[in-house]
Amino acid sequence: EVQLQASGGGLVQAGGSLRLSCVASGVASGYTFDDCAIGWFRQAPGKEREGVAYIDTSSDITLYADSVKGRFTVSSDNAKSTAYLQMNNLNSEDTAVYVCATFATPVRATLDEYEYDYWGRGTQVTVSS
Repeated sequence: EVQLQASGGGLVQAGGSLRLSCVASGVASGYTFDDCAIGWFRQAPGKEREGVAYIDTSSDITLYADSVKGRFTVSSDNAKSTAYLQMNNLNSEDTAVYVCATFATPVRATLDEYEYDYWGRGTQVTVSS
């Protein structure tokens, strides 16, 4: 089974930056990190989970939610089985638990959480105003 571990969250002032990391480990039939989708999702208290960024680790195709476009950048280092979410110009609306998820051999970019097979534990991001 594939395990994901997200890290890098913390407390930051509005306008600041954070970089989250998501490390994949384990094995699953048909899954390799260099041909998978990594999605970053977040959930704030009292709100539904929101997909914010996607990357296809084979093609480097990315997709962003409108709420983060131009501020967040998703990337991957396949040699390290690690994906990153660089978050700039943070504001209080970005406060949430951030989680990474994955599925194998993507055929289209998607932030539909039901497409994702494996989920990691979250990391808390708190933006103070």
